[in-house]
Amino acid sequence: MLRCVTILALLLAGGNAFAGTFRIATYNVETYLDQPTASRHAVKSAEARAKVRESIRAMNPDVLALEEMGSTNALLELRSSLKADGQDFPFWEHIQSYDTNIHVAVLSKFPIVARRPHTNELFLLDGKCFQVKRGFVELDIQAATNFTFTLLAAHLKSRLTTPDADEAEERLGEARVLRGLIDTRLAKNPDAKLVVLGDFNDEKDSAAMKKVIGHGKFKLTDTRPAERNGDNAPPEPPYFEPRNVVWTYFYGKNDTYARIDYILLSPGMKQNWLASETYIPAIPNWGTGSDHRPIVAGFTTGGK
Repeated sequence: MLRCVTILALLLAGGNAFAGTFRIATYNVETYLDQPTASRHAVKSAEARAKVRESIRAMNPDVLALEEMGSTNALLELRSSLKADGQDFPFWEHIQSYDTNIHVAVLSKFPIVARRPHTNELFLLDGKCFQVKRGFVELDIQAATNFTFTLLAAHLKSRLTTPDADEAEERLGEARVLRGLIDTRLAKNPDAKLVVLGDFNDEKDSAAMKKVIGHGKFKLTDTRPAERNGDNAPPEPPYFEPRNVVWTYFYGKNDTYARIDYILLSPGMKQNWLASETYIPAIPNWGTGSDHRPIVAGFTTGGK
């Protein structure tokens, strides 16, 4: 009976898994507030919310991690508006940690079968105790009757300076905590299907990203989504990444573009990755919705 209920839920959710493939995306929606907070006063405009939904529709994800989400009510407003647009996400998660203004959340067309929120994670820096600002979402999601994966969604410390500590060192401290969660999961099951994603606020060669990605047999694979604009030239020199368009964030103050949003995979999940279905949607006036662009990766529920 339980198996029948699960199948029915998947069918009603409208996901792609019964066709053998599905999509996972992450999107920093830039202060998606439905009401002002103590330190953030601007409510997300109707125009900005519409552009966020347009970007999500362009990817048609089955599972969507969101960073800089406001309250639970803000998440449910987005969920309801997406449903009206034809994107139904029956399952969701929203956590609150040290930062009481913006949060990490997940929308899913697939059933969430286990929840392990990490909202009180601590680390030491220069002899002082710090709390991970936004916490980490950890979910087990059933993409098909015979395929369940674990999602770890993160939003690491921003690049803004604070009087408490060096922002890069604080971000590295959060990265160490996240890597500890990854290692714990993979130590229990080296073949675990694990997706680690979100806004990491740092570039790939940074100390924080090197810590999250790791090394050795539990090193994560960087899916490196890019625009589908026809760029297919080989990298120069060969040991560099290809020269395609992969930036995800625009920093207006410095007029710079950077890749700071990632979808990372455990060795077990890499076996199900569809690189050809991994990309950045090119949306006109994307910046109306957020200072970040979303990224999406495709997967198969069977062997490759």
